[in-house]
Amino acid sequence: MKKYNTPPIASSLVESMRSIGYSIESAIADLIDNSITAESSEIDIRFNWDSGNPWFALIDDGIGMDLETLWDAMRIGFKNPLEERNKNDLGRFGIGLKTASFSQCRKLTVISKRNGETNFAIWDLDEIANSKSYEWPLTLDKISVLLAQNSSSKVVSIYQQFLKNRSSGTIVFWSKLDRITKGKNNIDNENNFNSKLSDVRKYIELTFHRIISSDTFEKNKIFRMNGLQLEAYDPFNLNKSAEMHKEVIVYDGQKIIVQPYILPHYTKISKADWKKYGGASGYLNEQGFYVYRNKRLIIHADWFRLIPRSELTKLIRIQVDIPNTLDSSWEIDVKKSVAYPPIEVKKRLKTIIHKIEITGAKVFRQKGQKLTSKTKVPGWLRIAKEDEIHYQINRNHPFISEFIGRFDSENTKHLMSIIDLLEISFPRETYYSDVATSPEQINKPSLSREKIIEFLAIFIDEKEVPNKKKLNDMLETDPFASNKELTVEIFKERNYEF
Repeated sequence: MKKYNTPPIASSLVESMRSIGYSIESAIADLIDNSITAESSEIDIRFNWDSGNPWFALIDDGIGMDLETLWDAMRIGFKNPLEERNKNDLGRFGIGLKTASFSQCRKLTVISKRNGETNFAIWDLDEIANSKSYEWPLTLDKISVLLAQNSSSKVVSIYQQFLKNRSSGTIVFWSKLDRITKGKNNIDNENNFNSKLSDVRKYIELTFHRIISSDTFEKNKIFRMNGLQLEAYDPFNLNKSAEMHKEVIVYDGQKIIVQPYILPHYTKISKADWKKYGGASGYLNEQGFYVYRNKRLIIHADWFRLIPRSELTKLIRIQVDIPNTLDSSWEIDVKKSVAYPPIEVKKRLKTIIHKIEITGAKVFRQKGQKLTSKTKVPGWLRIAKEDEIHYQINRNHPFISEFIGRFDSENTKHLMSIIDLLEISFPRETYYSDVATSPEQINKPSLSREKIIEFLAIFIDEKEVPNKKKLNDMLETDPFASNKELTVEIFKERNYEF
C-alpha cells in the first residue's frame, strides 16, 4: 500500500484556526498563562486605537526564549498535550499562543530575549494566504534586523521601552486586529475596542485573582494595563463569607480540593460590597462551582447540572482545585474555558452540595425567619395550602377588628372588599424580580414617631395605665413589632412598666 505525505493547506488551516471560539478575554488569558509559566513577575498589557490602526501588546519579564525555543513556540502544535509537564505549567496543547493570537489579529510578532540574545518572529496571515498552498512562511531573525527595517514602528517602540534594558522577557504584539473592528464607522469601532479591553481587565482580575493576590508562586505577580496596576477580584469575599468544611476527592491518584463558601446575607455587608460580590451577572447567576487549575480559574458559576440555580442557593460558591495532570479527565479545551468533571467526581460533588445547600438556604432566609418568630400578630399572613403559598392581610389584626366593630354589616362588607382588592393587586412578579436581583435596594418602610403615637392611641386611652401583658402583646403586634425600638422609647417616656 502506498502512503503519501499530506500536509494541510496552510492558508485554509490558519483561517480555520481563527474560528476555534476564542473571545478576546480568553485569548489574552492564554497569553498570560505562557507568561506565568515563563516565571514572569511583571506582566504589562498595552493597547491603543492608534487612529484606526489598533494594536495590542503583552510584555513580561520571564525567562524568555532563545532562537530555537522561539521557533518551536511559533510552530503549530509543537508540544504534545499528552506529554508530562511541570506541575505549574498552565499550558496544554502547545498551540495557545498561535490560535489565541490568530483569533484576534492577522499579524503576530513575538520578540524574546534570553541570555542577552534577542530574536523575533512574525506570522503574517496575509502573507500565508498569498503563498503557495503548503508553505508556512515564518519570519525568524535577530532583533537587529527588525530594528533596521522597522525602526519607527510601534512594536520597536515597545521593545525599546520594555525589553531592551531587561536581562530577559518576551513581547507578544498583535497588529491588523480585524476581529474587533466591525462597527459602522470609526467612532463605533474605537468605542467597541475600548469597551472590550475594559471587559478584559475585569476578566483578568477574576481569572487570575489567586495569582495576583497570593504568594502561591515564588515571585509576586504584578499585572498592569496601560500602566494601571490590576487588583484581584475575589469572588468568594473571603473576609466576610462562611468557610465550610473542606473536602478532598482522590481521583486517578490525584487530589482534588473542594472548599465551599457561603457568602454573607445582604443585611450583613454594605450595599457597595453586596453589589461588588454579586459579580457581572448577579448572585443568582454567579452561584456554583469555581474550578481552578494551578490557581488559575478555568470555569466559574456552574453547577454541572447537579442542581438547578435557585434563590435559596444563590449565596453558595464552591472553590475546586485540580492539578494539570487531570486536564484530559476534566476535558479541558484548548481555550481553557470549558471543563467537565469525570462521572466519579460528579457523584462526590453532588454529595458535597447536598451537605451545604441547606446551610446556604438558611443564611439567605434567616432575616425573614427571625421576624416571623417574634411577631405573633403580623400584618400579613403566609399560608401554605394545597401545594401553593398565599399571602393574605391578617383580618384578625387588632386594627382591623377595631374598625370592623365600628361598622354596620354593609360597611364591613365594603372594608373586606377593599382588603381583597389590596391582596389581589399585590405586585408579586415585580417584587420577586426585585428581591432576586437587587434585594438591598428594596426599601423597608418605617413609621414616624407621630404615626406610632397615633396608632398607640387606638389601643391605649390617654387616662389608661396599661398592664405589662397588654404592653408586651403590643410589642409583638405589627406595626409596633416592626418599629420596636421607637415603641419602647415611647413606653419609657410614659413610664409604662413592661
